[in-house]
Amino acid sequence: MAGFLIAVISGALMSVQGVFNTGVTKSSSIWVAAGFVQITAFLTCVVMWFVDGRPEIMGLFGVQPKIALLGGVIGAFITYTVVKAMSGLGVAKAEITIVISQIAVAYLIELFGLFGSEKKEFSWLKLLGIAVAIAGVVIFSLCGNTKES
Repeated sequence: MAGFLIAVISGALMSVQGVFNTGVTKSSSIWVAAGFVQITAFLTCVVMWFVDGRPEIMGLFGVQPKIALLGGVIGAFITYTVVKAMSGLGVAKAEITIVISQIAVAYLIELFGLFGSEKKEFSWLKLLGIAVAIAGVVIFSLCGNTKES
């Protein structure tokens, strides 16, 4: 139950962050906004590191595979793509599309056991779930194009 609640909070924070970052971009540029996000995230992590009892930093050098250290680089591009999606599609349409993409890619990662994840068996039901979610995005998008009185 705690994992589910944390996931809901995470999704809500991502949506709010995307709106905030899009607003910051309007006053500066997308890379300035992305840089600010990364710097403030770093400062928050430093503060939380002190609060958390200063766990060992040198463990970073033992991370395997080394490609796993690219999370920050990916984070910068996540900020960029969320801002571009929100400014191009609007908040709701961008977020629902992003979430469906996350689900589909996460399923592929599990299905093939990529990046050290546990390999899972193929499930037609999960594939159907993704297809239904994609259909939901299409319906959601079509509803945005109609005028209601």
